[in-house]
Amino acid sequence: MRSTSSTRGTGKVRGWRRSPVIVLACAACLAVGLPLSLAAQIAIVTPASADLAPATSVPQIVPKPVSMTVGQGTYTLTASTNIVVPSGSDAALPVAQDLADYLRPATGYALPVVTGNPSSGDIELILGDPGGLQADPDGEGYQLGATTSNVTLEAPTPHGLYNGVQTIRQLLPAWITSSSLEPGPWTMPVVQITDYPRYTYRGLMLDIARHYEPPSAVEQLIGQAAAYKINTLHLHVSDDQGFRIVINGFPNLTTIGGQGSVGTGGRTMDPGGYWTQSDYQAVVAYAAAHFITVVPEVDSPGHNNAIIMSEYNDTTNPLLDGHPQDINCGANNPPVWDYTEDVGYSAMCPESTNTWSIMTAIIDQLAAMSPGPYYDVGGDEVPTTLLSQSRYASFVNQEAGIVQGQSKTVMGWADIAGPGTNLTGPSVAEYWNPASGSTSGTITGTEAVQKGMKIVMAPASHAYLDQRYKRNVPPTLGLTWACTKGCDVDQFYNWDPGSYVTGVTDANVIGVEGAMWGETVINLSNVDYMVFPRLPALAEISWSPKADRTSVRSPAYRDFISRLAVQGARLMAGGVNFYPSTEVPWSLALAAPNLTASSQDKVSGTVATLAAPGYAPSAVAATINWGDGSSAAGTVTGTAPTATTVNSLYAIGGTHTYAAPGVYHATVTVSASGAASVTAHFTVNAL
Repeated sequence: MRSTSSTRGTGKVRGWRRSPVIVLACAACLAVGLPLSLAAQIAIVTPASADLAPATSVPQIVPKPVSMTVGQGTYTLTASTNIVVPSGSDAALPVAQDLADYLRPATGYALPVVTGNPSSGDIELILGDPGGLQADPDGEGYQLGATTSNVTLEAPTPHGLYNGVQTIRQLLPAWITSSSLEPGPWTMPVVQITDYPRYTYRGLMLDIARHYEPPSAVEQLIGQAAAYKINTLHLHVSDDQGFRIVINGFPNLTTIGGQGSVGTGGRTMDPGGYWTQSDYQAVVAYAAAHFITVVPEVDSPGHNNAIIMSEYNDTTNPLLDGHPQDINCGANNPPVWDYTEDVGYSAMCPESTNTWSIMTAIIDQLAAMSPGPYYDVGGDEVPTTLLSQSRYASFVNQEAGIVQGQSKTVMGWADIAGPGTNLTGPSVAEYWNPASGSTSGTITGTEAVQKGMKIVMAPASHAYLDQRYKRNVPPTLGLTWACTKGCDVDQFYNWDPGSYVTGVTDANVIGVEGAMWGETVINLSNVDYMVFPRLPALAEISWSPKADRTSVRSPAYRDFISRLAVQGARLMAGGVNFYPSTEVPWSLALAAPNLTASSQDKVSGTVATLAAPGYAPSAVAATINWGDGSSAAGTVTGTAPTATTVNSLYAIGGTHTYAAPGVYHATVTVSASGAASVTAHFTVNAL
């Protein structure tokens, strides 16, 4: 699953997270006393690269829909818009409320959710079969139609409607992701979309064992992933360095096993932590509200030093036999803590009844709290020096029986498909080895197919989000064992899950997963920086139809990069940290509210807000034409990018006094090297 550098790898409040570094567009309103209801112009322009820049009339949606036809004109969301669910579609009401919750903060509109027939200007959500979705057996597809007067979204299931809601968000201007009031207008193009996923399973794995993450951070990540139609959160809750969920009957698992995390910044151990069962259940419920299924994983029989350290001396526990030392088949006896990135030194003994007392309690309780179909047993990186293949297989087979006894489908890293394992019934192997084709290392994928297992593709060189980027890599974030030269957006996009391993086809593959291992990431900001913008690439190859995704020169990749460029402003407006990859021709986005001058006919302060992913303030030039024949350079202020954070939104400021009262039509123009300049129009009312 992951290694050190020497071998293989170590391997319902909805919407976007608010960042304290965001400079709000409505700051201008406060500076000059502007009523927040006044309109504004918003311009989003892509960089001036003829072969990458998208046509402005074509919506830039990620993942790319199955089919889309763009018409003439626009639909405008207004303060009088209702979100309507027709009679008989009552199960659509919660999703309609989701849509309202997404759109209200930035627009400031009431957007009441009502039942009945739509009027002009409304958005209607219909639960039904629109036709054209025959290739969508799981009911996640939708049809979306926008005219100049209405928007209609229809899907056979609430999940399909929710996926369509994510597309509606991307059809609106980037500032719709803001958690605070922004200027409009809120328009989307006239468009007809038919859409459904290629794969059933579109996953993100988060490791909270190596570095503890609180439930609140995981919930924020759930909201961010749902925006790209991710439907599974694989939660890695136990490893050598930490056990993170309370298990009744075994309190030491968290009081001892949850005390630390991998040491970073010169520390031998970082702070730990753990979740109560109520915490876990709340995260599962939060995920379900975003149509995301949580898959718990307690890695075994290796990667479990935290379990061994917790229970090795638990001699008074009535659920054990008084001699729990026999659980330890690791390299160290007695076991010792190791808060480094080391792997392959721990294992639990399959012959110990204490092992199974512990594992049965863990599986039974986590399975009971996880309504989804899967339970992940892990199963990777157990050296034969610790457990022979036959002992390893014995462990996997016995654990699989416990999982199946809880009516769950067994899931694990593809190592569980090795010799001697007998996973009767449905089972899923996650292919994580970087090897492709029929080269050495692909055997776990072909073994899984031979045993009738389904496959989730997560090859480390194309799907491990913990691997470093190619350029301008932060010195503290990311590993390099699978991407020795770095893995940027192109590496995550340019591969095909259904043909990556010889003999593993779409008949075997149920989906794709991006894996965010936790050795180097200490908080959600770090996680976001590694996850975005690479997760949208994985989301597209999971959702969108198969295409010729072969190189940076392929039309599919060039088209994807042009659409990804627009996502930068959306992420920034939503307060999501990300890596401003130099592979992406990031778009500039500018919002300028109408202004009211002071009683002295003076304007002073912020006149516009700029999203300029990856640009320092000094790299951006702004000019304000005040509408009275005069112009001046604007100031650009905000927080510059660092090695681990994208820059903030920037405030474009200026000061001007008008010679006479009147209404003036002004503009602000911003330019930056490598990007097309962008201009926004605004009105100044000098009374």
